[in-house]
Amino acid sequence: MGNKQELFWEFEKHLMEDSKPSNYFNEMLKSGLFSETYPFTLLGDLMDTSQSAKYHPEGSVWNHTMLVVDQAAQVKQRSQAPRVFMWAALLHDLGKARTTREKKGRITSYDHDKCGAKLAAEFLEVFSDDQDYIKKVAKMVRWHMQTLFVVRDLPFAEIKKMLDEVSLDEIALLSLCDRLGRGGMTPQKIAEERENIRCFVEKCQTY
Repeated sequence: MGNKQELFWEFEKHLMEDSKPSNYFNEMLKSGLFSETYPFTLLGDLMDTSQSAKYHPEGSVWNHTMLVVDQAAQVKQRSQAPRVFMWAALLHDLGKARTTREKKGRITSYDHDKCGAKLAAEFLEVFSDDQDYIKKVAKMVRWHMQTLFVVRDLPFAEIKKMLDEVSLDEIALLSLCDRLGRGGMTPQKIAEERENIRCFVEKCQTY
């Protein structure tokens, strides 16, 4: 293993060039990097963070994140800012490790989007002083849950504020990867998620 900075660029190379970046990241688990070296431990914490089996049959947040980065790798050419997009995909659920709670058999992770935005910025600031780039990744993480909130007309929906901070097309693309990056995705479920994204975009456009 190289030093932290070398590893950061290695991460980025695989995010930007691999068709399935999860192969690299899962192989890196064997190195101990994610359990021993900050800020990579922020990702490592996701391995021990559980999710609701109903919505995430793939298991841990780590497993979900790996599915999301693979989805993102397949569509990154559609992004206006592929580097921001791929890092947002990798870091989008960092907040779950600190916000996940289990009560009466129910697993929740309220405000993981807000917590995750701060952690994503902390992660990237170890390696970069490009505040514009860091802010863009953090904002993508911050708003990645809005699809759910907007489509279901939940009180957490903040369309105006979201659109002031991120591109609708970009957040919709990340959200699609997030929704498809789950276990047990049947053709029917995939179609439902794509329709949810279409509905989200339409509601935001007519806001």
